[in-house]
Amino acid sequence: MKRALSCALVAASLCGPAYAQAAKRGTAEGAIQGKRVTVDYGRPELKGRSLESLIAQLPEDRVWRAGADEVTILTTEGELSLDSLSGFSCSRSRRSCGGRIVAAGKYSVYVSAPQESDWSLILNSDPGIELGALAKAMDFSVPESAASLLWPHLEGYNMNRAHKVAGIAGTEVARVVMRPGTANPSVDPFTISLNPSGSNALTLTLALADRTWSVDLNGAR
Repeated sequence: MKRALSCALVAASLCGPAYAQAAKRGTAEGAIQGKRVTVDYGRPELKGRSLESLIAQLPEDRVWRAGADEVTILTTEGELSLDSLSGFSCSRSRRSCGGRIVAAGKYSVYVSAPQESDWSLILNSDPGIELGALAKAMDFSVPESAASLLWPHLEGYNMNRAHKVAGIAGTEVARVVMRPGTANPSVDPFTISLNPSGSNALTLTLALADRTWSVDLNGAR
């Protein structure tokens, strides 16, 4: 319970429920071969805090919700191939730098943010968890009017033995290392963008404070 409450107090809402101070929503849009790709997400703010202090609030599995409040959703009308940007050398010890094929559909978005290696974008077929069910799992209360809203799995992306929750790692569709970059000027609130990177690709970029993380979304070949 203490962990859930401490996360809830993080102004950037990186890890826990902060329904009383809902973040603004944002939408990134693009198209590949005439087929739309969109990302709907919450936009946490730094509010004077450092990015490092907020990242330190992540749960043990180091998986971030990629936004704030309601679950971040990527929707694609066509098949995609996810790739790290060309020219970036990433570790292939466990996860691929690219070539992850994703079918048309809707996916919840998470970010793996390990302390000492590259961050990765995660797409999962799980649509999120109703806020009422999340509140029951993590022992906090929400208004009845908000109970059916879909939120990311803050109780643990992987198995959470303390709350007896299995997690959703088993429904993961793709995980690809992102290329880190620098934002100048600094970005606040958190922003996701989709920008053309050729006739058959979009670059998906996450940005907060002075840092960015990017991956290419390529159309079906």
